[in-house]
Amino acid sequence: MARDTSPIVKQSRREGYALHPKAHKIMARKSGIPGQHAHGRQGKPSLYLTQLREKQKVRRAYGLLEKQFARLMNEASRQQGLAGENLLQLLERRLDNVVYRSGLATSRRAARQLVGHGHFELNGRRVDIPSIRVKAGDVITVRPKSVKSGYFTNIADVIANANAGPLSWLKVDEKKLKIEITGLPKREEAEADINEQLIVEYYSR
Repeated sequence: MARDTSPIVKQSRREGYALHPKAHKIMARKSGIPGQHAHGRQGKPSLYLTQLREKQKVRRAYGLLEKQFARLMNEASRQQGLAGENLLQLLERRLDNVVYRSGLATSRRAARQLVGHGHFELNGRRVDIPSIRVKAGDVITVRPKSVKSGYFTNIADVIANANAGPLSWLKVDEKKLKIEITGLPKREEAEADINEQLIVEYYSR
């Protein structure tokens, strides 16, 4: 399973956006892009660079590689409606993102690892592919074997530290470790500080 293993804090500083909870503290101390001569290179960004950085920010936030992200953008463009909103909906419906949004993981990277290790069942079947796309009516549960693991026996602490809030399309039962998909994500429920139109413009060049 291909993935980006470069340091998440370094990625966050490059994008000027905290891609992981632990990046907040470090970015408060170290501002600007990483690199010895980074401050000397900064100037007014071109439109292309602004579009590129927004694309990279979103791609890295959701943990996709370039080809995966481009395929998703292509699919979003073929659907009815606004391509940018379609893209965010497709990203939000990824299984690893759903686990993160539910509060069962404190970051998308942690959620991706949990899914990849086969700790979840989708509609009663074990799954280990983070990119699986959920739909209304799907039910995600923690595998009976995994419930006894150290991570899930201490899940109350994880949920307390997670940056999760109530969403119209997810119903979470924290006691039963169960997630029900009740609808489709709305634009306002995705990341607020994303300008998806810049991404559409980048791929429309």
